[in-house]
Amino acid sequence: MVTKNKTPKTVAVIQSSYLPWKGYFDIIHDVDLFIFYDDVQFSKNSWRNRNRIIGPSGAHWITVPVGKAKGRLIHEIELDDHAWQDKHLAAITNAYRKSQFFKLYIDFVTDIFTQKKWTSLSELNQQTTLDIARELLGINTEMIDSRAFVPSGAKQERLIDLLKQAGATRYISGPAAKDYINAQEFQDNNIELIYKDYAGYPTYDQGTAEFAHDVTILDTLFNCGSSAPQFVWGWREQQQATNDLPGTNSDGT
Repeated sequence: MVTKNKTPKTVAVIQSSYLPWKGYFDIIHDVDLFIFYDDVQFSKNSWRNRNRIIGPSGAHWITVPVGKAKGRLIHEIELDDHAWQDKHLAAITNAYRKSQFFKLYIDFVTDIFTQKKWTSLSELNQQTTLDIARELLGINTEMIDSRAFVPSGAKQERLIDLLKQAGATRYISGPAAKDYINAQEFQDNNIELIYKDYAGYPTYDQGTAEFAHDVTILDTLFNCGSSAPQFVWGWREQQQATNDLPGTNSDGT
């Protein structure tokens, strides 16, 4: 069990995802502590074990096979078939071989699929997310598995207990949670509740007529190179800096 830290901090708690989209890394960048919430129910064919890439023919799914996963928690999902690793590497290579920064990142991506036979979905998701954040995006946020804590209760009560154990004073949630979160309970526990706004992400050249935001972060990296952070959170910081200039209106004029 992790000892409660009384230092004020911003925390996010999200289930691990397979090669997550840019919004996932945007939230990681926002917080002091990011908790992978993998001791909760697994939903098959969700973002937990699949994502989208964009090739010459458009966007398509790549899915990690998990067998009969009904009734298991995310960290209990074992990966027995490893043939998917070669298939995913081939699919990603074919999709992005003509992208501007393919050579810059293909060795990193190749290592994901060739240096280890992944046996745990949770380990796959967490390790690759951490490596991409640290090595490719320059994010230094602390990241930890929810099993390092021992939260009690169910659903929101359990989440709040987890946040309290982590010493959270501010919680950043995805906007979809507005449909079921009881904001008063956060207020009662002195935790500021903030909903992440995914609107406004700038587009870039994906090589297709219609831009798709809901694709893996690898798409942003292959197409934007070292400027990728600018398309995840940098654009917002730049916009805020412009708005803060003396004599500048909120619309930048």
